[in-house]
Amino acid sequence: MSQVRLMQVLLAPHVSEKAMRVAEQGQYVFRVLPDATKQEIKQAVELLFKVEVDQVQVVSVKGKRKNFGRTRGKRSDWKKAYIGLKPGFDINLVGE
Repeated sequence: MSQVRLMQVLLAPHVSEKAMRVAEQGQYVFRVLPDATKQEIKQAVELLFKVEVDQVQVVSVKGKRKNFGRTRGKRSDWKKAYIGLKPGFDINLVGE
């Protein structure tokens, strides 16, 4: 994998109540590119955060159907990844 591609795989950390709950157990949630593979996600996290990844779980989220006045529309589909780290590693998303 090229490093340019790996730098683009992770879009942003996903912040939600469930993401905060699983962070207490050592898992972190990120929005990723829709065509990203588990192997690419693992390599990207290891490259960017200098940690060792234990497991990667991927969820494809369907976009919601919305009404915009009289027009019906649909938000884009997106993908999120749950990253489990090996014991002794931690990702500081707050920047302290």
